[in-house]
Parts: sequence; C-alpha cells; structure tokens
Amino acid sequence: MRIAVFSTKPYDQSALDRANEAHGHDLTYFEHRLSPSSIPLVEDFDAVCPFVNDELSDGVIERLSDAGVRLLTLRSAGFNHVDLRAAERHGIAVARVPAYSPHAVAEHAMALILTLNRKLHRAYARVREGNFSLDGLLGFDLHGKTVGVIGTGKIGTVFCKILAGFGCRILATDPVPNEEARRAGAEYVDLDALLASSDIIALHLPLTPETYHLIDAEALARMSDGVMLINTSRGALVDTPAVIAGLKSGRIGALGLDVYEEEADLFFEDLSNSVIQDDIFARLLTFPNVLITGHQGFFTREAVANIAETTLANATAFETGEGPFHRVALEDVTP
Repeated sequence: MRIAVFSTKPYDQSALDRANEAHGHDLTYFEHRLSPSSIPLVEDFDAVCPFVNDELSDGVIERLSDAGVRLLTLRSAGFNHVDLRAAERHGIAVARVPAYSPHAVAEHAMALILTLNRKLHRAYARVREGNFSLDGLLGFDLHGKTVGVIGTGKIGTVFCKILAGFGCRILATDPVPNEEARRAGAEYVDLDALLASSDIIALHLPLTPETYHLIDAEALARMSDGVMLINTSRGALVDTPAVIAGLKSGRIGALGLDVYEEEADLFFEDLSNSVIQDDIFARLLTFPNVLITGHQGFFTREAVANIAETTLANATAFETGEGPFHRVALEDVTP
C-alpha cells in the first residue's frame, strides 16, 4: 500500500523503516501535522498514518475519502481525535495499536510520582548550582500510602503491580473490574470513595464523552487536601483551569502531567526560542509542585518498535485480508 505518514519525527521514520522490511509498503513521510491545509499531500495514497495530534475531523475525513484514502492506520492506542462516524460514512477503515507497551506508560507515571514526591527535579537544579541545602525537598514514604487508580486496563493494571511493589494500598475504579488488578492488590470502590480516600490519584483511562473533564472542580472538592494528581492518559480528562485553582488553594499538593488538553500546538516540537502563547499552560509552569513532560510516556525503544510493527501489520492485514487487524468500530465510542 502507498501510505502517507504524518507528524513524522526521525525516530518514527527509523522504526517504521525497520518494521517495513517485513511488509514492503510504500511509505512517504511528512513532518507536517495532518490538517485541512496538508490534505493536498495525500493525493494517490491508499492509507494515511496519523499520530495523536493530527486532525481527523469530519471535514478532513471527507476530503481524505475524496482523495482515495481507504485506511487510517493510527500510531496510537487512543482514537479520540478521529471522527469515527465520518470514517464509517465515507467507507474509511480505522485501525489502532491497542497495546504497544503498557509498561512504558505505567513506569512513566511512577517516575512522575517519585520525582514529585522527592523533589528530584528541584534537587537536580540545585546541585548543579552548588546548592546542597535540603530545605523544601522533604518527601514522604510511599509505603503505606493510598493510591487511587482510575482505569484498570492494560496500563492501569501494570501500574497497580508497580504500586504493590512499593507497599501501597491500591484503590481502583473501572466499569469493568480487572481480576489481574485485583490479584495485584487493587480494591475496587466507586469514584467518590476513591477521590476521598487517596493520597495519590493516577488516571489510566481513555478519553470519551463520558470521561471528558472527569477531574473538574466538583471532583477536586471531593479529594483530600494535598493530593497528588498524575495524568499520563489524555489531557482533556482534566479541567486545567480547575486544577490551577486547586493548586492555588492547596487542594492539589503536586501535579504530574504527560499530556495536556491543548497540547497539539506545543508537544513534539522545539519551542525553546519561542514565546509560549498558551497562557493556561504558561501558568502551570510557574508552580514549583508541577512537573510536565511532553507526552513521552510511550517513548521507550520497545514501545516505539511495537507501535511501528503493529501500525504496518494493520495495513498489511487490511490489504491482504490475512493476519490481525485491530479495527476501531463505531460501537467502541457509542454508549
């Protein structure tokens, strides 16, 4: 198949080229994001390979269909950026990477917790300046603390296992309880009980209409003062202005984000010589108890290789009718 790959970074091309040795697709790489202005680039392609911040709205999908595109093979597990109804209406199949490495994201979530708790980011900066004072760096033992895990799919369950190794009490909530998470020590409770009882809350769930702004002012009001909040899933799970208010009031004692609701114009780019125009994001950066990483939770050698292989395997299965095809169906988002 002729596949147009958008939002390409050097590591994407390297991984896809290696995986393509076994598939033989005709790959063309574009650094640009997929958007209405870049659609002319997809003439004569059978498939488009987008990433998480590419635009796949109704209008974009209609124009992709007009250009002859028959497949969207996503380089991600999430598909909230795709208008699935439009894809179905225009006869474009959508495939995703359902599990590239749950360990990668779960381990990154724990890294955020450890860094925020022991103030490692601040300690690193101090020592480089010759400041060896410990004032302001006091943390707490994770052992015995209660951690609330919202969402216990593959990533959330791996995260539960990591927490068990630290001796944490694990509370979990999910519409479909996971027996593997239970075996790791997770106790399933309703969301209100989890919010009220947790010292740390970590989000490991997809973005859907039902989970949009799950963490808002009302949810924050049900949490304990000084709670640590971690989000490595999707930015729009969190109402950022409400979280800023929670940071100012002390309701949130520490915040770790690997995702941000308006990240499309920020993440995956070098903006070090630019003025950040997003005032809400800039406000987050002013808090000493906030740690933000640029959507790198997935970014391990193993995960990147698995993403490339599954992405191209989906294209091969679509073309040949053989092998696993991880299709995203409209019912996946329909209540």
